[in-house]
Amino acid sequence: MAAADGLDMSSNGDVDSELETLAPSEAMSTETPQVPEYSDILEPTADISEAMAHVPEPPVSIPEPVAETQEPETEAPKLAAKVADEKGGRRAPAPPYTVALEEGDEDEDGELPVDFERLWRVAHDNPQEFSSWTDLLQYCEQEGHMTASRRALGAFLTRYPLCYGYWKKYADLERRAGNTNRAQEVCVRGLKAIPLSLDLWIHYITLLQDTLNMNLPESTQRIRSAFESAVEAAGMDFHSDRLWEMYTEWEKEQGDLRAVTTVYDRVLRMPTQLYGGHFERFKAYLLAHHPRDVLSPEEYGRLCLESRKSQGEGTTPEEADEERPPGEEAPSDSAAGHQDMEQIQKMQELLLASRQKVYQQTEMEVGKRWAFEEAIKRPYFHVKPLDRAQLKAWQTYLDWEMGEAGQEVQGGAAEGAAVGGTYAGHKRVLMLFERCLIACALYEEFWTKYVRYLEQHSVEEARDVYRRACEIHLSHKHSMHLQWATFEERHGNIPEARRVLENLEQAMPGLAMVRLRRAGLERRTGRLDQAEVLLREAVLQSKDTPSLHAFYSIKLARLLLKLCKNPAKAKSALLEAIELSPDNSKLHLNLLELEVAADVRGNGTGVQQCVSRALAAPLSPQTKLLFSQRGLQFAEDFGATVQSVLTVYDEHQKLLKEMGNKKRSAENGDNDDPEKVTKLEDSSTVPTPSMATPPMAPPVPMTTPPPPMMGGDMSSSYGYGGWYQQQYSNYSYQNPWNYNQYYPPS
Repeated sequence: MAAADGLDMSSNGDVDSELETLAPSEAMSTETPQVPEYSDILEPTADISEAMAHVPEPPVSIPEPVAETQEPETEAPKLAAKVADEKGGRRAPAPPYTVALEEGDEDEDGELPVDFERLWRVAHDNPQEFSSWTDLLQYCEQEGHMTASRRALGAFLTRYPLCYGYWKKYADLERRAGNTNRAQEVCVRGLKAIPLSLDLWIHYITLLQDTLNMNLPESTQRIRSAFESAVEAAGMDFHSDRLWEMYTEWEKEQGDLRAVTTVYDRVLRMPTQLYGGHFERFKAYLLAHHPRDVLSPEEYGRLCLESRKSQGEGTTPEEADEERPPGEEAPSDSAAGHQDMEQIQKMQELLLASRQKVYQQTEMEVGKRWAFEEAIKRPYFHVKPLDRAQLKAWQTYLDWEMGEAGQEVQGGAAEGAAVGGTYAGHKRVLMLFERCLIACALYEEFWTKYVRYLEQHSVEEARDVYRRACEIHLSHKHSMHLQWATFEERHGNIPEARRVLENLEQAMPGLAMVRLRRAGLERRTGRLDQAEVLLREAVLQSKDTPSLHAFYSIKLARLLLKLCKNPAKAKSALLEAIELSPDNSKLHLNLLELEVAADVRGNGTGVQQCVSRALAAPLSPQTKLLFSQRGLQFAEDFGATVQSVLTVYDEHQKLLKEMGNKKRSAENGDNDDPEKVTKLEDSSTVPTPSMATPPMAPPVPMTTPPPPMMGGDMSSSYGYGGWYQQQYSNYSYQNPWNYNQYYPPS
């Protein structure tokens, strides 16, 4: 089996493909297979482990596999080792065979094949690489090693539970080995993971028919229960015709004609692809049997009365015998037989007429959906991406089905029920979403769409969808986990929201967005001390990354200043960050903003110290000019003495002069160039007219405010008024920071 063939195992090659349904209220009687904890998830490229979370609860009750010979119950194989170092986030060496052994495996086949460990490590280290898994499965199949095959299939199906073809392979493997009970257990586990799999349901029922002792009365009931579970889970699927036909044929074999009629009545109301074939078989079935044998006593009585009334007779045959005058003989047998045949024919016509109405309604529903179904080319799961046309087809189909359900509700139909209340609009939407999430399991937009729809009807069902998405199919999508946490917080489930974020951070260490969400959650719940602890931990853990350290320090300082009302701690946090990253202008800007916002009556020295620190730091000239301008403005507005204002002004003029000299030097170029030096010396010998430059007047001490210049602002005399209006109006600690660096687009 090549890798490409392994990919195709998730498809049956025709319209009857793999599907999945939403869980009804019935509980599962079989234990959920054990798999690794959610916190052990780690993707190879994003530090997410291959360990998957538990398989969601099944949508229907699936019969418990009971073998005729007692065998020990087994648990699903699980990945037991964690492959990420929680502190450093580094992948540890892949442990060999981390899937738990099943009872009896140790002595069953002896040592594992030679290349098993190598292929296992390749699949373990690259869990998202589907071909590495198929190479491992192919090798185990070629070797024919039972224990190796069990471990490989168990680990693979934990990560890719929608590949129903491998569930069938697993069950067949156990059956060939003579483990009938284990084969049934594998099918049950597969149906828990993918309840809409028509092929897996048929495979399971066929296994029961082939292995159960049909001489026992409970065997028949068990198979009937399996059929009922199958049609309850997947009977509304557009391609469920094979399952319904198999059910009706099996009931015919049991000789229970009334049960056959019941099954036909149900399938005739289902808008499936081959709806016409079901109606034709139903007509042939009715014509081949007496209505008394195929109908319930109640319906048969009503049919007889309706037949008599249609023929102008108001009494039944029994009533006619009682009302016959004394001495009058009953009709001859031949005449009675002829009347009976006419009566039977009339009842069959009435019966078909009533079913014809149901058929016409079903035909109309099929016509509505036919074009949408034709547009879906790949209804099964595959790791290869879908093209845009397929994604658009699913989106359009879902929108239409939700619109239909809404119209039925607005029209007053009870629960959106259609003909006879057999299938409801809401149930159809759920079925279509579950089908879509098999083909589009790796696209988070469909999971999000499903949750938004379900949230209007049931919060618990929406929560189950989030759990399936985040713990199985989209474990490496951090945005889906963040949506889940927001959902839980919005509905008041704070502990669950906290758990989701904690597990996500363990799976993806170092992601700033997750730590900020955790701190924000604690802040919104009033736990400011815990929010401070989380941010301080982030500051300490990010010292090796100066930019990230500065980011967390600014967030911590803002929390301490704005909410904790502790400017001293906020200033300390920024000063510590500046010591580590003195060239980070954002830290200096935030510290300056903190000092300016404080009480100006006793904080003049703090602002000037902040400005002096920034001017001494290895910042760009433009940034230094910004701080100098800001310090001069603060001195003008809040300086205690004129001497302090003059001192700041002199420092600012020196900075401007230095920047001007550097600018002129850069414009003149390198004076050490010999050619330029020679040209300058030659030009200096040429006499030039005397151009006297008037001497600059020494600066006059500013003892009084200077007059306005050209009617403008007084601050323009210092040259910073216009600059402040143009540039400093944009000064903010939010704007300079590139949030996209830590908030990638979802």
